[in-house]
Amino acid sequence: MIKAVLIDDNQLVVNNLKTHFNANSSIKVVATFTNGENALEYLTNNSDEVDLILMDILVPGLDGISLLEELKNREIDKKIIVISSYKDETIIKECSNLNVSYYIIKPFSILSLEKRINDIFRTKVTSKNESENIDLEISQILHNLGIPSHIRGYKYIRDGIQIIYNNETVSLITKEIYPQIASKYETTPSRVERAIRHAIEVSWIRGDLSLMEDLFGFSVSCDKAKPTNSEFLSTIADRIKMDRNIKA
Repeated sequence: MIKAVLIDDNQLVVNNLKTHFNANSSIKVVATFTNGENALEYLTNNSDEVDLILMDILVPGLDGISLLEELKNREIDKKIIVISSYKDETIIKECSNLNVSYYIIKPFSILSLEKRINDIFRTKVTSKNESENIDLEISQILHNLGIPSHIRGYKYIRDGIQIIYNNETVSLITKEIYPQIASKYETTPSRVERAIRHAIEVSWIRGDLSLMEDLFGFSVSCDKAKPTNSEFLSTIADRIKMDRNIKA
């Protein structure tokens, strides 16, 4: 059961979502709020009872950005989806930096929203030993690819591969993975992106060429053949999954 809190001063939106989700066996609306202050008080006192926050940015009392900042400051770590008619790119980017999983523009399809919710909670659970083994496999591959463990991009890449490996639905590197890594290391998604790109550049100079060609399927001697950050992380995660399935 996914326990959700709705924060929106549009009563029609709230009523529609409550009606739909409360008829859904996997999602339950446990509380609704029309302003940010009351929502923050509830989330502070009932954090353990909430899995998901669905919120608008334009709410009275305490605006959405301020609410997101307060949640982060108080270490209330919940899945968050913003649903808003506000389309400002700066605000959307700021939400991404504040751990928002998705920013959905109104009007929206409730079925599409439901799919997004199920996507972010459909995470594969792995045992401690399996997780440690996967981490070792990732570290070995990165070592063979020539990425030094002391540069920032190394640990960002390692964590990014782990996220993709453990969550089959992750597809938006910029919107999902960069913010998660940035939050863990108290930096920004843009710095995470640049550090990963730098690590890939280093890899192309120092790495095992035969391994690169085996992984990425083309001649690494061609400068244009360098994979994007997304391709780099996804390819390694997929290779580890494939190798483990073969061993199983």
